[in-house]
Amino acid sequence: MIKKGLKVKVLTGKDKNKEGDIIELDRKNNRAKVKGINMIKKHIKTTKEKKGGIVTKENFVHISNLKSISQNKNEIKK
Repeated sequence: MIKKGLKVKVLTGKDKNKEGDIIELDRKNNRAKVKGINMIKKHIKTTKEKKGGIVTKENFVHISNLKSISQNKNEIKK
């Protein structure tokens, strides 16, 4: 079961073997955003409220490419 705030490890792709916390879930499309994983550059247009430019942010990763890390293993590593 994948939930928001859970620590996961990436199994495939450019960020293989990296770990991070889930910050957002898209259950309809079976995707999750993981902190610091699958970073993309987004071009933002300048508005009255916000300054424009190039912003780096996380993008969604398919849940099948993630493996949850149990809390007991984290305590043993530390």
